[in-house]
Order: sequence, then C-alpha cells, then structure tokens
Amino acid sequence: MRYLSLVPALLLLAAAASAQQRSQSGPIIHSTGAVYAVPSPDFETARDQEYKVAFEIGSASPSPDRLNVSLNTVARYLNMHAQAGVPADQIHAAVVVHGTAGWEMLDDDAYRERHGVENPNSELIASGAQVILCGQTAAGRGIPTDRLADGVQLSLSAMTAFLVLQEEGYRVNPW
Repeated sequence: MRYLSLVPALLLLAAAASAQQRSQSGPIIHSTGAVYAVPSPDFETARDQEYKVAFEIGSASPSPDRLNVSLNTVARYLNMHAQAGVPADQIHAAVVVHGTAGWEMLDDDAYRERHGVENPNSELIASGAQVILCGQTAAGRGIPTDRLADGVQLSLSAMTAFLVLQEEGYRVNPW
C-alpha cells in the first residue's frame, strides 16, 4: 500500500522529465554547439536574410585538452540558425583570435608537440567560419604562423580584422 502512494509522484516526475527538451548539435558542427529548439518564437527568425556575426576570442581554454568555450559559442550560433531553417549559405561567422587563444590555432601536429594532445578546437577551426589570427599576437607570443591550422588567416591585428569585417557587414557579438 505504501508503494502505491508513490505512483502518482513517480508519474509526475516522469512527465516533467519527458517534457524537458534535449539540446541537439548539428547540422553544421556535430561534435559540439548543441542548442535547444524554440517552437513558435514571438520574435521570428527571418529565413531570407544573411546573418553575419564576428566573434572575439582572447583567452585560451583552461586546459589544453578541452574545447575553447568561446568556439563552442560560434558552433551554437551556426547550429541554431541552421536548425531554425536559415540556409547554411546565409549564415556567416568570423572569429577574431588574439591573446592566449592564439596558441589554439595551431595545426594538430604543432598543437600535439606543444601540449601532448590533439587540438580539441580543430573541427571548429575547419567548420567554414572565417578564423582570423591577430598578427600582433602571433609575433608577440612567438606563435609559428607556418604551423597554423588550415583555414586560419593572419591579419595585421585583431583591431584591423574587426574594422574590415564591420565594413563587410559583420556585426560584433557582444558576448
């Protein structure tokens, strides 16, 4: 009899758990960048507009074997808009990298030599987002620019990269 009184409570917990959404990654980045579906938002996401956002990454991950959380934000941006029905060719991300995060732009071999592990940021670097490394950071920190991951571009400076991107219609992400 005592167990029968638990049945309504267990059913209520099961209903609450099934109502809770699961986040999902993809379709652009599959290893990270999971987001939640938002059914019927009041503020509609236009599917016929270009989305151009520039992200700033200045700090490295606290551990060389962990993905940089700021790169995860870029993956979330790409995935959430694609999941919402925005065509992939209308979703543009640029990542301007400086400071200690510059070392995370190394190719897998150079990263492994430096840290003893594969670069956990490789998939995001190769995701199709424009990745721009500050030349001042590279020179000042001794980052070997001949050992950068494929697709990483070197700019004169992070400041210059942001100016050029804004002229190209990119908006700077505020966080």
